[in-house]
Amino acid sequence: MPESGKVKLVQGSKPTVIDIARHAGVSLATVDRVLNDRPGVRVVTMERVHKAVNELGYIRDTAAANLARQRVYRFVFLLPESTEEYIDALQQEVTSQSRSLINERTHVVTIRVSYFDSTEIAISLDNLDREKVDGVAVVAPETPTVRDAVTRTRERGIAVVALLTDLPSSPRNHFVGIDNKAAGQTAAKLMGSFSTVESGKVLVLTGSRLARDHLERRYGFDQVMEQQFPGFAVLPTIEIHDHEVLAEKILPEALSNWPDIRGIYSTASSNKGLIGFLNKELLDLVVIAHELTPTSQIALQQGLFAALISQDKGHIVRSAVRLMRSTVDAVPYNATQERIRIEIFLKENLPVNAADT
Repeated sequence: MPESGKVKLVQGSKPTVIDIARHAGVSLATVDRVLNDRPGVRVVTMERVHKAVNELGYIRDTAAANLARQRVYRFVFLLPESTEEYIDALQQEVTSQSRSLINERTHVVTIRVSYFDSTEIAISLDNLDREKVDGVAVVAPETPTVRDAVTRTRERGIAVVALLTDLPSSPRNHFVGIDNKAAGQTAAKLMGSFSTVESGKVLVLTGSRLARDHLERRYGFDQVMEQQFPGFAVLPTIEIHDHEVLAEKILPEALSNWPDIRGIYSTASSNKGLIGFLNKELLDLVVIAHELTPTSQIALQQGLFAALISQDKGHIVRSAVRLMRSTVDAVPYNATQERIRIEIFLKENLPVNAADT
């Protein structure tokens, strides 16, 4: 065994595994076992190696290490089985990026499950085999059933990233999506700014009251409306479950019950029913909605929507993959790089092929 001793590095140079071995007084083979979590090393020796790593400030080249040991990442995106254009576009983005990710030794697949069925989501998480899956990015409502399934998934050593809507009561590793409270606040600011009157009622539509992202958007919306636009009364949320026919049935009833409605805020990502209703009626309403899709883009261009709040699906997929990798490798990540921006689209600033962004 090499004799341990303090290693002095030349200024500007980076420590190597040879430096670690000398500093800890162990062999290169032992350092390799510890850094790659291989068995056969005593606890006291592992501690000496880790101490040497910290004292020397050694930063491991994870990519090179994974290449050397033929490391392949295996990730799953667990997405809702729905008619939402945005979710379908998100799956297409996963599929598109998966082709190039193969070159980075990363295999990605998609599984679709019912969003409103916590039991089905839990079963899908429980069925993930640790021998075949390293990480999962999941879109799911925050329910006790989902929380417990996430806990079991983490206990099996599978990294979990909450996608679009957070699961903070669970031990998920990361959340990837916009700040939904801030998105709701932004929607309220747009609503008040676009309105030509100073009073009236505002109708709020949601896909599900179980969806944390929708709840947070409503909370942020109420805050700003109350503080900055007190002349408007925000009505109780109407749940439409992203059903086109249900939306087209409920909306005429709502307008009949509250003829002084001056605005509609849709927290949902599917707006076909709302758009169908607006196409049938000539109403002077300010409508703020979420997610840029082919359908919502047309509604914005036609003036049915005043503004859209969206999030870049390409960034979301890339961020989820990077965060699952960093969790698997137990290495730091760039929080600024993974922050998903709130995007605001108006009729005037729609880029070419906006729905493809």
